[in-house]
Amino acid sequence: MKIGFIGLGIMGKPMCKNLIKAGYDVVVSSSKSATNDEMKKAGAEVVSSYSDLASQVDVVITILPNSPEVKDVIFGENGIADDLKTGATVIDMSSIAPLASQEVSEALHNREISFMDAPVSGGEPKAIDGTVSVMVGSDLETFNRCKPILDTMAGSVVRVGDVGAGNSTKLANQIIVALNIAAVSEAFVLANKMGVDLGLMHEAIRGGLAGSTVLDAKGPMMIDRNFEPGFKIDLHLKDLNNVMETANELDVSLPLTNSMQKALEKLTTEGYGHEDHSGILRYFEDMNRTE
Repeated sequence: MKIGFIGLGIMGKPMCKNLIKAGYDVVVSSSKSATNDEMKKAGAEVVSSYSDLASQVDVVITILPNSPEVKDVIFGENGIADDLKTGATVIDMSSIAPLASQEVSEALHNREISFMDAPVSGGEPKAIDGTVSVMVGSDLETFNRCKPILDTMAGSVVRVGDVGAGNSTKLANQIIVALNIAAVSEAFVLANKMGVDLGLMHEAIRGGLAGSTVLDAKGPMMIDRNFEPGFKIDLHLKDLNNVMETANELDVSLPLTNSMQKALEKLTTEGYGHEDHSGILRYFEDMNRTE
């Protein structure tokens, strides 16, 4: 089986490398020559266009910023849809609006091409070590056929329903992550004001009920003020925008998520959108005039 991979960013590049390490024939195409050189060195076949990529693979994996980019890569002027083989499969691992996933799926189904939405959670470290969590929306047959591919990149692969369910689950995931980071930030700001050693506090509470993956992964980054991106603030804002758009369509009130959306908007406006979302700490520092 030959796999095409489109979207070689912070998450996509290490995930693609894990596919290669697992023995799959992988075809890539990037607008960045350095990325192409790196992936060729890793064992991928590099082609000049998405069209070339699509024409020779059985499965295409995409991991892109948002719905417009996904639609453009698949159906745009230089998109892959016209060049995919009948019976091919598109696995979209982007985090986009559930309705957009369903629209893409329907359009591809009319071309006899299978589709699944399979967004991931875990950030760059888990993408590198192949332990991201994948939330899949697809029919059962497509899921069973493609699960071995996803297993090479993930520690957990769960089918949560039909197309759209994967991104619905990811929206819920992003609410929990954002609010958890906010809770850690508030706790650290208060503890700092009280003169507590944050490193020792982190050690003391991480084994109790307050312990979480977010506390373990983002707490040390906050303490060290290391905001190198594993998952950027502007991408988390994009996810919360999709959350609130979906919530408004369904007439669901999400006051805590709404407050975090505004916090991320402020951080992005102030120029921090490129930083890791552990930088949410800055919002609460600024509010309390402390660092």
